[in-house]
Amino acid sequence: MITENTEKSFKKGTILIADDTKLNHRILRDILSNNFDIISAMGGAEALQILNEKGKEISLLLLDIMMPDVDGFAVLEGLRESNLIEEIPVIMISANTEAATINKAYELGAWDYITRPFNATAVRHRAINTVLTFAKEKKLTAAVLEQVLKKENGESMMISILSHIVEFRNGESGLHVLHINAITELLLRQLVKSHPEYHFSHKEISQICLASSLHDIGKIAIPEEILNKPGRLTPEEFKIMKTHAAIGSDLISHSMEAYPDEPLIQYAYGICRWHHERWDGSGYPDGLKGDSIPIYAQIVSIADVYDALTSERVYKPPFTHEQALYMIDRGECGIFNPLLLKCLHECADNIRSSLGNGFDSVNKHQRLEEAVHEAIYMAGPERPSVSSVRKASPKS
Repeated sequence: MITENTEKSFKKGTILIADDTKLNHRILRDILSNNFDIISAMGGAEALQILNEKGKEISLLLLDIMMPDVDGFAVLEGLRESNLIEEIPVIMISANTEAATINKAYELGAWDYITRPFNATAVRHRAINTVLTFAKEKKLTAAVLEQVLKKENGESMMISILSHIVEFRNGESGLHVLHINAITELLLRQLVKSHPEYHFSHKEISQICLASSLHDIGKIAIPEEILNKPGRLTPEEFKIMKTHAAIGSDLISHSMEAYPDEPLIQYAYGICRWHHERWDGSGYPDGLKGDSIPIYAQIVSIADVYDALTSERVYKPPFTHEQALYMIDRGECGIFNPLLLKCLHECADNIRSSLGNGFDSVNKHQRLEEAVHEAIYMAGPERPSVSSVRKASPKS
């Protein structure tokens, strides 16, 4: 409720009035000018232009529906497309009292709906209340987001350190984990964009990408003479190497007992166990086929293969981006879901540019390397350096 003291202490903001009738502008200006700076738009097209120019400088948009050039609903659609609907509250002011019209306004993101004729005091109070409530909600959202990010960052750091320890033991640079994270995210977002039947929220995508860091955690149990063998593995050695998928999922399963309803653990289990399964059933450890393989594990599988192909190994130079796509398409690394191959090509340019730009993660990667270095080699100078560990040849 807006009290007299609240109204007096209210910090003056800026209202944009979008209406094609000069009389309506004059009435609203008289009502609101003591509490707001007023900008006028004589139609929807002009309103969108002003909104695009001034953006967050606008505290509130008062929007008519019936305008001849661009109507109020089209303005709301424009705000949604530019994401300004999340930054600027909108109050619709219209003589239309039909329930379907009012519901449509709210569905498109309107904050409030005022019908004409209106009470001047009510309009002023609702405008002030909307601006204050919107600001409080944004502040609360920011505070909650900060706490969530702190929690996610803590989880991410711990999981990344653990996965990097595996990477260093496996003789890799540690960038493999970052590559898998980035490629997985790009593929997931392309899948959601191109195929709406797959519903992954921002939080779920974040959890899957984080869980992908543990995809090779089972290699911690593979003998080092096999893990870092410079040449081709014998059939018996490869049989042992393949056990890392089941070993990793077994390790994760212990956490599932303690956190049975935690999605991050569920994703990590599925990724560890099934990221070497193939669409035609030729993968391991369970020989799953087609859609019986969770889609998120299929995505990590493609990300893993792409990065293995485009990364340098002691037994091969890196293949180019184009060569890797060609080999994946031809099934030289196993058969993949045709739908995901399509997604791979749709976001291929983004993958190449992301890897080329280092994902803006250099500083984070350096911090992780330092943490891993300290964790493994804190015993003293007689321990080998990280650079010497990297010289050992990895196996994908």
